Amino acid sequence: MRQWSVLGEGPLHAARQMGLLFALGAALTLVKTVMVPAGQRPLFLGLTVLQASAAAAGWSPLWARLHPRAPLVLTAPAFVVLAASIAAAAGTAAGAAPFFVLVFVWVGLHFPARAALAVTPMALLAYLGPMIAAGRPAQVIISAVLFIPTLFAVAVVVARQVDHHRRDRAALRRARDEIAQAERWRAALTSTLAHDVRSPLTAVQFALETLHDDDGDLPVAQRRKFTEAALRQTARIRRLAVSLLDADRVDEHGRLRLDLQPVPLRAAIDAALTYLTHPVTVAMDGDMKICADPARLEQILINLITNALRHGDPPVVISAAPAPGGQVAICVRDHGPGVPEDKQQVLFSRFSSADTAPESVGLGLWITRELARAHGGDVVYSPADPGACFTVTLPADPPPLSRADDAGWPAPSAPRR
Repeated sequence: MRQWSVLGEGPLHAARQMGLLFALGAALTLVKTVMVPAGQRPLFLGLTVLQASAAAAGWSPLWARLHPRAPLVLTAPAFVVLAASIAAAAGTAAGAAPFFVLVFVWVGLHFPARAALAVTPMALLAYLGPMIAAGRPAQVIISAVLFIPTLFAVAVVVARQVDHHRRDRAALRRARDEIAQAERWRAALTSTLAHDVRSPLTAVQFALETLHDDDGDLPVAQRRKFTEAALRQTARIRRLAVSLLDADRVDEHGRLRLDLQPVPLRAAIDAALTYLTHPVTVAMDGDMKICADPARLEQILINLITNALRHGDPPVVISAAPAPGGQVAICVRDHGPGVPEDKQQVLFSRFSSADTAPESVGLGLWITRELARAHGGDVVYSPADPGACFTVTLPADPPPLSRADDAGWPAPSAPRR
C-alpha cells in the first residue's frame, strides 16, 4: 500500500496530492452541475472533465522521473478552473477562495518559497480577471488585491517551516548515520582484534610448548631464538590490543582515526615478514613512501601475505609500483590454484564463505579492505597465471588531498604520542 500513498516528499507525492484536490473539485463541480441553470451546465461539465483529467495526470508514475518542481505545472489548470468558477458566479469568489488557499498551502508544503512567487501572477490574474470582467465594485477589487499577497505570505511561511523541519530531519539522519558508522567500526575493530591475535598466539603457544618439553637438548642459541620469537609475537599482540581497543580510534563522525605519516614501504614489508616463518620474495625496484598508519599497514600486509601462504603455493611474491591518482599499488601474488570464479564475488565480505580453511572465520580480507578504504585506497583480486594476486592501493606520500577530500576519507592527523 505504500506505493499508493499520498503522504511523502518529492514530485510524485506532490502531484498525487494535487491530483486529490482536482478529484475533490471535480466531484463538487459535478454536483453543482445539476443545480445550475441548463445554459451553464456545459461550462460546469467542461470544468468537471478538466479537473478529472488533471486528477488522473496527478497520479501518473511519470512524475517520479521528472524535475522536483515539475508538479508546479498543475497549478495552471487549477487557476483556469478557479477563474472559470468565479466568472460563472458573476465575479463572486466566495466559493473559490478556499481552493486558492489550498493551492498556495500545497505550494508551500512541497516547494521553496520562490515557487510561491512564481505562481502568484497566475493566481492574481485568475482571481481578479473574472471580477474585473464582471464589473465588480472598486472596493471589492481592492480587497481582492490584498487577498493574493496574503496567500503568498502563507505559502512562504509554510515553505520556510517545512524547510526548517527538513534540515532538522537531515541533521538527525546524519547523526544517526554517524552513530551507526561508529558502532560499525567499533565492532569491526573488535572483530579485527579477535582475528589478528590468532596467528601470534599460535606462535607463542608453539614456542612455549617447545621450551616446556625441552629436557636440555636444545642449544642456548635455539632456546634464545624461540624466546625472541615469542616475545616479538607477544609485543605484536599487546600493540594490537592497545591500538584497536582505544576508544579514540573512532572519531565523532564515526570514521576510523588514523595516525597517518610517511612510511617507507620496503621497511614496512620487511618488518611484517619478521612475524612469518615461511619464505616470501620481495620484488621492488628501489623504495617508495606511502602515507599510512604504520600499525594498520602492518595488519594489511600480514593479512594479505598470510592469506597467500595459507591458500596458495610458493613462491609468494610482493611487488609495488606507482598507480594512477597518486597511489601506490602493492601486489601480493602466490602461485597456487587461484580463487574459484563462484567465490570471487564474496571474497571481501564479512565472514566470507570463500575461505574454507577450518581455522578461518572469513574476516581477513574483509578487514584488509576496510582498513585500505579508511586510508583512501582499496583492495582488489585478479587471477594470475598461475595463482592469485591481491592488490592493495594506498596513497603515496604526500597523499592526494583532492581524492581524500572528495571521498570523505579522514584527513591526515598528527601521530599521537
